[in-house]
Amino acid sequence: MLSAIKEEARSLGFIAAGAVPAGVPAFFEAYCRWISAGKHGDMAWLAKHRDLRRDPRTLLEGCRTVITLAYPYSYRKPSTPDGFTVSRYAEPRQADYHHRLKELTHRLAQSVRDRFPGSKARVCVDTAPLLERSFAGSAGIGFIGKNNMLIVPGRGSYVFLSEILTTAPIPLPEPALAADECGSCTRCIDACPTGALQAPYRMDASRCLSYLTIESKRGPGPEAGRRMGNCFLGCDVCQEVCPQNKGAREKDGCLPSVATILKMEKNEFDALYGKTALARAGLKKIKENIRAIRKKTANIEY
Repeated sequence: MLSAIKEEARSLGFIAAGAVPAGVPAFFEAYCRWISAGKHGDMAWLAKHRDLRRDPRTLLEGCRTVITLAYPYSYRKPSTPDGFTVSRYAEPRQADYHHRLKELTHRLAQSVRDRFPGSKARVCVDTAPLLERSFAGSAGIGFIGKNNMLIVPGRGSYVFLSEILTTAPIPLPEPALAADECGSCTRCIDACPTGALQAPYRMDASRCLSYLTIESKRGPGPEAGRRMGNCFLGCDVCQEVCPQNKGAREKDGCLPSVATILKMEKNEFDALYGKTALARAGLKKIKENIRAIRKKTANIEY
């Protein structure tokens, strides 16, 4: 039965699928220690609902199984004509991945309900209090690298994750964990522009450029601006240097010049990008990020 669900997931475009019994995620205690150490910055929502994160059965009564899925995004980096970029996951030509993945994952969830009449299902895409990478790793669809990203063997880490919580009694084999292929490699740690990757599997999100340019309530500041290179939204450095990501380093010239963006009004931005992942940061913050890259003020510390 699980093999049939995996095959249907592949037909929908997912590159990996797996399932584990509902229960305490493998890295729950490590997550709690990370939160207690204050490594999550301003993202207060990450510290909430620990009881829900501890047990997916609190998110769906009677949940028996967590189906976990990986969907690829382009290795081509969105860029402006003048050479500025944003993180690959943003995919400005497409609707926000939350919406796209929810639609696909709901289709698979309906298939599970059809196979198990009377069963219930809940779809999660990055917003529910669920330790996604932990379940994905336990299900064997990939391993968690030293940069804390889920890496799908043979495909790398340029993937979105989604889950189906279900009450369906799906027969599950013994989990076959993906081998950790990081070995002695520390390229991601060595290359991290701000030292946010403090050691293997240890990350201070408050120092991460993705956090500073998207989630932080304050602007990135001139010190971060000097470390951002030419990327004004997010950061892909720890993925770009990873040997598991072997795709070409092509760019996708799908963005207007930064001069155009800086002159853009909110209604124009909303019309162009209001339904894309760029809307998460919003025009005001994107402009702050661009100005931070351009600033040359020195000796500003985190």
